Amino acid sequence: MRFVIIGAGRVGLRTARVLREEDHEVAIIERDETKVRRARNQGFTVVDGDGSREDVLAEAGIEDADALGALTGDLNVNFTACMIAKHYGCRTILRIDEAYREGIYRKYADEVDEIVYPERLGAIGAKNALLGGTIRAIADIAPHLQVVELTLTDEAPINGYTISELHLPASATVLAFGKCEHPLEIPTEDESLETGDRIVVLADYEVLSEVRQLLVGEAPNQAAANAGTGGVN
Repeated sequence: MRFVIIGAGRVGLRTARVLREEDHEVAIIERDETKVRRARNQGFTVVDGDGSREDVLAEAGIEDADALGALTGDLNVNFTACMIAKHYGCRTILRIDEAYREGIYRKYADEVDEIVYPERLGAIGAKNALLGGTIRAIADIAPHLQVVELTLTDEAPINGYTISELHLPASATVLAFGKCEHPLEIPTEDESLETGDRIVVLADYEVLSEVRQLLVGEAPNQAAANAGTGGVN
């Protein structure tokens, strides 16, 4: 596949490297001389210019591209580039860097195919390391919704129950279930819940502490403390 990446900064250049390693064709647009030189030194085709201009996008081969990643730190440039790329039938990915407010997300979500928020993705990785092996954040679905994978412990109150007996808060839903060391699957009601089993849950942030207490066995006061300090946010 062929991709056009706007921005040869930390996010754009790393994305381009990953795509190239998977044998995709990548062209980069960048107007900062230092970044242009660095990308070219790494063997990339780089168009020196403003990625929000149609002639620059055309020079980068937007007409033949499968997708455009607008990954600069300038939201206006990113959005304009995505709107132009849409006219060429490209899949569009828009980077946002501003505060993760619902208003910002909703303003652009319907106009592009995908929104990425690198700082948030990085925070999820750091959070997983801090939480340890029993809780793993997978993705933010919306500003107040997160998908998490939890591993049942000996202390979990629902240990020994079945899926049908698991009663999560109203704003939490089980998406997948996997027996210890087995792949995740769609859960069936008669599956037993045992230490080491994994459950993937979609939940509102407000009930994550309660979900964790049920599935991991964390003391309620500790779960509340973690929630208050960004333990699962």
